[in-house]
Amino acid sequence: MTTVERPLTVIGTNPVRPDGVEKVTGRAIYGADVRLNGMLYGRVKRSPHAHAIIKRIDASKALALPGVHAVVTFEDFPPPAEPIMQTIRGPMPAQWDVERLLARRKVLFKGHPVAAICATDPHLAEDALELIEVDYDVLPAVVSLDDALAPDAPALHDDGLADLVDGLLEPAEGESPNVARTMEMGFGNLEEGFAEAEVVLERVYETGMAHQGYIEPHNGTAVWNSDGKLTVWTSTQGAFGVRMNMARVLDIPLGDLRVIPAEIGGGFGAKNVIYLEPLAALLSRKSGRPVQLTMNRAEVLEATGPTSGTRSFIKLGAKRDGTLVAADIRLEYMAGAYPGSPVAGGARCALGPYLVPHQRIIGLDVVLNRPKTAAYRAPGAPASAYAVEAVLDELAELLDMDPMELRDKNAVTEGDPRSDGATHGSVAAREVVAATTAHPHYRAEITKPDVGRGVAMGFWQNGGGESSAYANVHADGTVTLTTGSVDIGGQRAALAMQFAETMGIAYEDVNSLVGDTDTIGFTGNTGGSRTTFATGWAVYEAALDIRKQLEERVATLWDVPRDAVSYDPADASLHGPDGKLMTFKEAAERLPGSGGNIQGQADVVSTTVGKVGACFGAHIADVEVDRETGKVTVLRYTAIQDVGKAIHPAYVEGQVQGGAVQGIGMALNEDYFYNDDGSMANASFLDYRMPVTNDVPMIDTVLVEIPNPGHPYGVRGVGEVPIVPPLAAIANAIYDAVGVRIHSLPASPALILEELERLEAAGD
Repeated sequence: MTTVERPLTVIGTNPVRPDGVEKVTGRAIYGADVRLNGMLYGRVKRSPHAHAIIKRIDASKALALPGVHAVVTFEDFPPPAEPIMQTIRGPMPAQWDVERLLARRKVLFKGHPVAAICATDPHLAEDALELIEVDYDVLPAVVSLDDALAPDAPALHDDGLADLVDGLLEPAEGESPNVARTMEMGFGNLEEGFAEAEVVLERVYETGMAHQGYIEPHNGTAVWNSDGKLTVWTSTQGAFGVRMNMARVLDIPLGDLRVIPAEIGGGFGAKNVIYLEPLAALLSRKSGRPVQLTMNRAEVLEATGPTSGTRSFIKLGAKRDGTLVAADIRLEYMAGAYPGSPVAGGARCALGPYLVPHQRIIGLDVVLNRPKTAAYRAPGAPASAYAVEAVLDELAELLDMDPMELRDKNAVTEGDPRSDGATHGSVAAREVVAATTAHPHYRAEITKPDVGRGVAMGFWQNGGGESSAYANVHADGTVTLTTGSVDIGGQRAALAMQFAETMGIAYEDVNSLVGDTDTIGFTGNTGGSRTTFATGWAVYEAALDIRKQLEERVATLWDVPRDAVSYDPADASLHGPDGKLMTFKEAAERLPGSGGNIQGQADVVSTTVGKVGACFGAHIADVEVDRETGKVTVLRYTAIQDVGKAIHPAYVEGQVQGGAVQGIGMALNEDYFYNDDGSMANASFLDYRMPVTNDVPMIDTVLVEIPNPGHPYGVRGVGEVPIVPPLAAIANAIYDAVGVRIHSLPASPALILEELERLEAAGD
């Protein structure tokens, strides 16, 4: 692979985003803005119970209501074409994924859909829900990890379908029937490692279940035509993922299904899941009309995928000089109603920044009566990093070492093994440590009582995968660039910038668009910190294709050999023999009539041709703890991160700041509160407390740019890492402020007061 080494003129600048005007003027079309002739409005009947057997569903009264056009239940889905579906978190019975959409014989969480209805207006549809009669046989709710892991716990999945998948829900004698899977990774010899250790710490840490908190609720609009063709509009992070999953649950050919991604009001990993789209499709087929479904906020919180609540058991061994020698970690992650927690991500990233020669990480994927979890920025990593980084803070104090000195001593370098068996490539953990220790924030003195400072590091391996890009050259020298990556954090701009840089043309001459599943080749979801890297690679290849075609076309125009013409992106011109010169715009103008306009293509570029660049971050947090109320106030916050190369620095800073704020919310406020019957007690933004502007200070950012040699512009990926360190940084800062070690997050005022009272009692 060739790395671009010439001076960059577009990359590293901060141009206006292509979608900015439409969004600030309110003209951008989000999922719920779609309007079609004759459209009906749908609503979903949801279970009021967390765990119950469905005895009867009767929708006859609802269907008799004037204006109601159709009702669907589980029976309207076709039988799964294949008994087992493959997911990124392991195979599972395909029928379970259908039952997640509409329950069959059991409901497994409060808010579990049991039926869907459509009517001429949304209020009528809401009224009709009350006429759908459902009889339940209520079962005990399994709400907490303790409940779920008890040997005599009620089994959520007792239908025998787990027998289709080896290793799924196969408890040993005396173990809980709700452990979906157990995984293990690591290397070395634990017995040998702990024998070398001169200091051993064992601790247990817990984190609450937290929601991604996107502003825009889920939605789906569908038209199932009489010719069998289905078109879907939805707010999603990946149109091709929606198409694949809908084709599977509806058993229709991919070619008969078109998915058009609308603008998206946030996702953070959670909008890779289908909830309403298949229901809208089935209702459309039954009614013969377009159908739109949307969620309200309570439905989003109760019935879509938050991240896991967790419990982590950490045993860490070190020598007196701070060298880490052994780690034994057990992670218990809530999967929700169906298997698939991000426990593997937590296991991969727990020790990601550090070289520990002897390590074992065991992860449990635990089902319980809560909504099935979904991805949330660096899925699984914040919880496991919190546990490890909190132990490291305690270890540094015990050894009388500077916390960052301890991390620097054990930081990984290129060639070191990772927990998952892979080997670190080009990494910048030490550079991030150096930038942290040199920062004025880290060196500033704390002079006020009950104010403390905490630090923590985080790791994410970043993603690659497949992407496509098409670029049409117009006669006036402008270019329309179409990619399949949904724009969440400024991808249209970042991709256009890489294309413009490769061509040597102005960013303003590139019209950057997001295509749908019928207008662009396969492209993976926007997530996993893959888009600027992977789709950026595709637009780079598309630009190279245009350059090659221009060289061929201009050679013909000049009547010279093909290899006598070269494209120079430094001045966006073509050079030939005897001083011949033609600018890109001049060449574009001559394309019509000389063979036609040119389209550059990068069809399903797989980034296995390059190397994904892993990413590290370190955060510094200053907090003040009010001993009277238990309130924690974040006074100052700095996020340092290796970004490879910041394509659009302002957007990169925004990604880092946003991740930090979300992590602060998980550390201090955010949690799902469940009653014993499995009902969520805080299913609104009034009661589910996310940080707002006056809860956080300005987030200072430091972008460390150590280019990834596996990408032409050095891109690593940005979005995941900044949410990983905040939990531990805040917890460590609280200890520094008032001497309380926080072993359970969020650190609410009630918890802080309880810990302070315990500390005071221990002192007496």
